[in-house]
Amino acid sequence: MTVLITRPAPECDQLVAQLNQVGISAIAQPLLEVKQGKYINRLIEQIQQLQPDDYIIAVSYHAVRFAADYLISQGAEWPKNMHYIAVGDKTAAALAKACQQPVSSPEGRHDSEALLALPELANIRQRKVLILRGNGGRELIYQALTARHAQVSYCETYQRCWLALDATPLVQQWQQQHIQALVVTSSEQLIYLTGLIPTKSLTWFYNCHLFVPSQRVADQASTLGYRHISTVGSAANQALFTFLKSNVS
Repeated sequence: MTVLITRPAPECDQLVAQLNQVGISAIAQPLLEVKQGKYINRLIEQIQQLQPDDYIIAVSYHAVRFAADYLISQGAEWPKNMHYIAVGDKTAAALAKACQQPVSSPEGRHDSEALLALPELANIRQRKVLILRGNGGRELIYQALTARHAQVSYCETYQRCWLALDATPLVQQWQQQHIQALVVTSSEQLIYLTGLIPTKSLTWFYNCHLFVPSQRVADQASTLGYRHISTVGSAANQALFTFLKSNVS
């Protein structure tokens, strides 16, 4: 069995190397590349509008990475006396390193629902919230915090650029390489990947063992037609590696 890793570089290559090192055959095929956001030049102005005890939320590692790089390039600093919150351990660690302040993140589940359950976000009426994210994605955090009467804004610090892939030769190659398992780390990537597959190959594809980070993505996969789905509980490489090591032979 060979595992197809579809997350963006460099994470896909890092996970493939980890799996190959322990004897699990894996190959990388990113579906998109990540670039600096078109409107990142608004970040400093948005930060300056925040007051002490306002909130900065990072929804992904890339959101932190591009924000931090931009602030450094402009000689700007992360604001003090903020509530810093992140989705997931990797994002929280990156944000804490960048801002040099405590960062809260949900334990166990690494998704928007778990983040919204944090006590820090229970009473944020009239507080300003700046969400660092990529282009597109879920609106749940924005909608929920707005409903709690917070003043919420986005800064798209990075953008996802889908790769133009010719799936017909790719599928033939994957079948020759005995791909029987797939790692897909977001609903958007799952939909994009499924849409690439030629109709005649969908039955084979749906029968591959699909590994996804959350129940939400698992439900989406089931709706699309995937038959063998495992929920890892995280999109972080270390969590994926540990789970695959125990569940792929």
